[in-house]
Amino acid sequence: MTTTCIIIDDEPFAIKIIESHLASFKNIELRGSFSNPIEALEILEEGNIDAVFLDINMPGMNGLDFIKNSMHDYQIIITTAYREYAVESFELDVLDYLVKPIPFNRFLKTINKLNQTINQNQSKNGQYSNKEPFIFLKVDKKLVKILLKDILYIESLKDYIKVITVQGKYLVHKSLTGITEELPSSNFIRVHRSYTIAIDKIKSVEGNLIEIDANRIPIGRNYVKLVKEIIFSNNKDIHI
Repeated sequence: MTTTCIIIDDEPFAIKIIESHLASFKNIELRGSFSNPIEALEILEEGNIDAVFLDINMPGMNGLDFIKNSMHDYQIIITTAYREYAVESFELDVLDYLVKPIPFNRFLKTINKLNQTINQNQSKNGQYSNKEPFIFLKVDKKLVKILLKDILYIESLKDYIKVITVQGKYLVHKSLTGITEELPSSNFIRVHRSYTIAIDKIKSVEGNLIEIDANRIPIGRNYVKLVKEIIFSNNKDIHI
């Protein structure tokens, strides 16, 4: 599945940064970069764009005014040097709000969010691609594509997380809260301050311990009630 996008920004340097970030993702196709929304209208009207990286303060037309006055079915990611427009932007249903200069780790979170959103929308509309949902993780200075169906659980290790999959383990410089927010809540749940698990990988639940692939993972005291409600409502075949 290829995700198509364009950039609308009047700052050449900002465009170069976003283009450089996008070049790291093989599933993202950049269809063009434009200095203002008016220039981008023609390609947007063709209807083949999945996402727009949109600046706010631009000559000719403000980015927020552009959103308000356009009918669109593409995802909008705001890229701006100003934090004060965040609330108004999210009220306009933008996918994400990136503050310049945009660090790659923050950009990576946005791309993962974009991939998940597009996949969910396709499923709702009955459009199923041959490719499985996935997430990108930065491991040893390179991006690794991890299929969501392969993740067993994730463990927090202070400033890092350990992602355990059916293929192996990956050490990633990211918080457990951050990675959990990027994963679909229908498939993954945080069960402890140090663990997030894949619901469909649970073999059994005994007391406050969950068994996944011969590993016993504790359910934290503050998570017990909600976790068990979600687990039992989603898994009819779990052995108790």
